[in-house]
Amino acid sequence: MKPVIYQIFTRLFTNQNTTRKHHGTLQENGCGKMNDYTPYLLNRIKQLGVTHLWFTGIIRHASRTDYSANGIPTQHPSTVKGMAGSPYAIADYYDIDPDLAENVDERMHEFEALIHRTHREGLGFIIDFVPNHLARQYRSIAKSKGLLDFGSNDDTSKRFSLQNNYYYLNGTLSLPSDADKDNFATDRYIESPAKATGNDCFSSRPTTNDWYETVKLNYGIDYHEDGSRSECFSPTPRTWNMMVDILNFWASKGIDGFRCDMVEMVPQAFWSYAIPLVKKSHPHLIFIGEVYNPSLYRTYVHAGFDFLYDKVGMYDCLRDIICRRRPACDISHQWMATDDIGAHMLYFLENHDEQRIGSDYFARDATLAIPALMVLAWMRNNPLMIYAGQEFGETGMDDEGFSGRDGRTTIFDYWCVESIRRGYFSPNQADEKSRSLYEKYRQVLAICHHETLMKEGQFFDLMYVNPHLCGNYFTFLRTSADTMGIVVVNFSDDDHPINVIIPQHAFDLYKLKGGKFMATELMSRRILAITIEADRPITLPMTACSGGIWKINRN
Repeated sequence: MKPVIYQIFTRLFTNQNTTRKHHGTLQENGCGKMNDYTPYLLNRIKQLGVTHLWFTGIIRHASRTDYSANGIPTQHPSTVKGMAGSPYAIADYYDIDPDLAENVDERMHEFEALIHRTHREGLGFIIDFVPNHLARQYRSIAKSKGLLDFGSNDDTSKRFSLQNNYYYLNGTLSLPSDADKDNFATDRYIESPAKATGNDCFSSRPTTNDWYETVKLNYGIDYHEDGSRSECFSPTPRTWNMMVDILNFWASKGIDGFRCDMVEMVPQAFWSYAIPLVKKSHPHLIFIGEVYNPSLYRTYVHAGFDFLYDKVGMYDCLRDIICRRRPACDISHQWMATDDIGAHMLYFLENHDEQRIGSDYFARDATLAIPALMVLAWMRNNPLMIYAGQEFGETGMDDEGFSGRDGRTTIFDYWCVESIRRGYFSPNQADEKSRSLYEKYRQVLAICHHETLMKEGQFFDLMYVNPHLCGNYFTFLRTSADTMGIVVVNFSDDDHPINVIIPQHAFDLYKLKGGKFMATELMSRRILAITIEADRPITLPMTACSGGIWKINRN
């Protein structure tokens, strides 16, 4: 079955508090809980065509909410972005974020119960692994006795040491003025010596645009003041084994995989070391890498990653096509660039880092991406990712607080996402457009899972013999032993028939036979009599900003 990964921002998805106050606190704006993910809700999500859930923001991270009554260390507000904080500023690698628990003291048990419920509904369970950086005031209260905390044995007099967890700079840390812009801090945050900031900022004065709330971890790369680097991997850096222990800890809970954050900022040698070690004990685990440099894709596949983000590649290409900046035939160049590792490429149109399709900064209308969804879902059998709310046309145009009106759904604030609330909890309030979009997503994914020609069929790109379609259309075949599907998608606003040519090479390769056939379009169930011959045009109807699969029985 094609993996379809559904990204859930855990604290937002089930939050039905509609106060939505700018920069609101937990008490004012509310927060979704792990217990809210009932069997009924999990099954509802599964009905979309989802196979795995990626629960974002599970591990305890820096926050301005005070849980000191539960023995949880507080964080200085100047080191936290937003009221809720970034889920990528980890405050304790062994703990569950208390915001997500009904009973804070039972948060790990509630997490384990969520895994059990998710598995019982037949869904895989994925969490984040954030290896490159952690919160400024990291301190673990949940680690096993005998384990050292990050930085506990560091020699802070050294800028770099193989056995240090952090990099130390001259002077005291000076946070940007924006860190205190909301006047939540009553005293100045002191860090001396300053530690390097998570986005490889080796300055004691990080800027607003830096990840100033995080500290860079040391994996044995010495970053020299002249900008050069040197690798020091022998003996094994202390950080490596500490991270392997963290991976094994979460794997032992029964999860099914890790989405690994900012993979390229951690040396490839670590991944080649860690992934086989973890998979030795947990062979079922999948590792998903957030990688942005296509020239390094194969490096990380060889290091053990099962799937890699295809962001600077297929995502960027499709975004440009949707926005009418590139021709649709550029899709061919993108899949060809990764053909040898195609099964490892994770396709997506949205995630928490990218702007929503329906936002003012992207397409302004989420239905314009339906042709792109069809391409990603039907072209190959590699995994597809959907970000919660995408299926309802979420615009990401709220001004939540720290996250302004930027076309993205906040990861820093307490908030209720209206499209998700209506779609899953108050469907009678959802408008017709969002209901229609959801149904198209469901249909597209159902075809992936239930049609033999998708599950077992071969892919054949038809664009090289259809240059007349290059601007707005993309077409390809999917063939199985008994059936063939002609897939055509239309990125334009025009409704009119088009001509598609199937070359002699495809006839020879798949032993196709020409003749007259009754073709069924799988989305609309429309039936059409067509004549198929090698190198001769087949006329097919086309609907604006849509597409379909014309299926014929070959026997």
